[in-house]
Amino acid sequence: MAERRVTVGWAEGLHARPASIFVRAATASGVPVTIAKGDSSPVNAASMLAVLSLGAQGGEEIVLTSEAEGADAALDRLAKLVSEGLEELPETV
Repeated sequence: MAERRVTVGWAEGLHARPASIFVRAATASGVPVTIAKGDSSPVNAASMLAVLSLGAQGGEEIVLTSEAEGADAALDRLAKLVSEGLEELPETV
């Protein structure tokens, strides 16, 4: 299982627009990814409602995981997006 622990870089956390950006990137990764905050149960990273339900704030740590083939590259891209609070994920990442 591949895992990345990352601090949320968006000041407003994973709410509304940042969550939408993240969910689109998770869906586009082509691998099933889960996201969790603290001791909460992991949720589907491609689900807007699930991601919003975490209530992840800026500066909090989240955990991204996947057991799929190609997970390391996908998690690296998603971790960069979250940690840097990017508006979109560049193709070259």
